[in-house]
This record gives sequence, C-alpha cells and structure tokens, in this order.
Amino acid sequence: MHIGLIGLGKMGFNMRERLRKGGVEVTGYDRNPDVTDAASIEELLAAVPTPRLIWVMVPAGDITDAVIKELGEKLNEGDLVIDGGNSRFTEDQKHGELLASKGIHFADCGVSGGVWGLQNGYGLMAGGDAADIERALPVFDALRPEGDRADSFVHVGGIGAGHYAKMVHNGIEYGLMQAYAEGYQLLASKDIISDLPGTFRAWQKGTVVRSWLLDLLVKALDEDPGLQNIDDYVEDSGEGRWTVEEAIANAIPAPAITAALFARFESREDSSPAMKMVSALRHQFGGHATRPAK
Repeated sequence: MHIGLIGLGKMGFNMRERLRKGGVEVTGYDRNPDVTDAASIEELLAAVPTPRLIWVMVPAGDITDAVIKELGEKLNEGDLVIDGGNSRFTEDQKHGELLASKGIHFADCGVSGGVWGLQNGYGLMAGGDAADIERALPVFDALRPEGDRADSFVHVGGIGAGHYAKMVHNGIEYGLMQAYAEGYQLLASKDIISDLPGTFRAWQKGTVVRSWLLDLLVKALDEDPGLQNIDDYVEDSGEGRWTVEEAIANAIPAPAITAALFARFESREDSSPAMKMVSALRHQFGGHATRPAK
C-alpha cells in the first residue's frame, strides 16, 4: 500500500517512520525541506497511485481547512482523505460535505500517542463510512500497537465521531494530569516527606493509580527532581475547551475536566508547583514546549 502524508511535524514525522516499518509505502510532504519527500503537494499527489489515500497531519484550524480545500481542487473522484490532526468534529462534517460534492471520500481519525507513538504505537479513533475505514485498515494496523486491534483502534461512528472521541479523551487527560499534579504539590509542601520522587516511583506497580502518565511523572522528576527548570505556565490545545463546551451544550456535569481547564488559565497568573508538573507531563508525552523557569 502507498499513501500520501501531508504534515511531518512532531507527530507526522514519527508516523511516517512507523508506517514504513509496518510495510506501508509513504510519500510525505512538508513545507520544511529538511524532512519532506516531495517538493509540493502536486508532486506528492503524482507519486501516490490512484485511487489515492491521503493522510493530513497538520495543525487544526485554518491550516487544516486550507489543506482540505486544496486537496478538494486537486484530487480525483474515489480518492480518500483522512484528517488525523486534532480538528474539531464540527469541522470534519464541513470538510466531508465539501469533498463529497466532488466525489472524494473523507474520514477523520483521532490519534493519541504523542512523541512516543513511533516506539509504542498509536491509539486510534476513526470516524467515517465503514467502507472507507475498511480501505484504510492497513494504515491503521501499521500505526497502532501490536496485539488485538480492538485494544487500540475503534471505528467510532460516522464522520466527526473519531475526533469527538479524541476530544473527550483529551478532556479526561486534562483531569488525570491535574489530579497527579495536585498530589505532587501536596507531597512537595509537607516537610515529613523526605523522598518525593520515591513516593511516586513506589506507586508504579500494584497501586490503583498506576498508569503511563504516572510513569512519565517519575521520568520528569528523574530528569529535574525539583522541576527547577520549568515554568508553571501551561497552554491548552483547545480540546479541553471543546470538551467543556460540549458538556455545557449537553447539560453533562464535568466538574473535574472543567476545573483542570480553569487551572491552566490560573497557571498563567500565579506560581504553582502543580502546574509545573502539568507542564512537565505535557512535555513528556507530547513533546509540548515548556517555558524556562523565571
């Protein structure tokens, strides 16, 4: 199988490598000449056999919108576009309608795994027509971890469902990170705790709070035991906001996720050890930039 991949940033670059290791031929395009395989989108489309499968992995919003519109003008009937970025599910529905008017198929896929996906594989949540998802299964199988497909891949529903599931996934992630971070601050503030990193390390096996995020917390403390090199300013990618907005729109109580989002807003005003840890965790799993300590 031979696909095109547009966007070779932190995620896309590693995804191209994992796909190739999984037996999928990939022609990638990026504006960065140091990483691209093709000099232009036109050159990428010429290299991929028809009917084409083009995976878009660029930042959500205006950039994704521009790429989808360009593909709508240059692809052929029967080609398939998959948006694997972090687009809002309502945008998927607009993009699907735009491409469908030209006979081009569209699917969306929420992708989780961050900078560790190349090594560990990615969790995938796909939305779209069943035939389009079936067509792309070799791609999904190359990207996901080894083992049962159902443990790391789901066809959630129609167009937009994949990104909706990923949105909620990220909202949950907000709450989990905030809980670990607040626990970190409580432990760090108590003088009777003499081995703070060792406390978290001892939770990695056998406890009910063990998780990959906890493993990354321990790794962050190994690298910077007091988090002295990290500022407590924490960005939000948008997905946490969208999750809260959906909770409000559907009258679903989501106090933990909402509080975690508001804590990020607060981090931009006050010094907080807890928000240092949230910043450290975002860097560990997603490669998100941290700010140097003031």
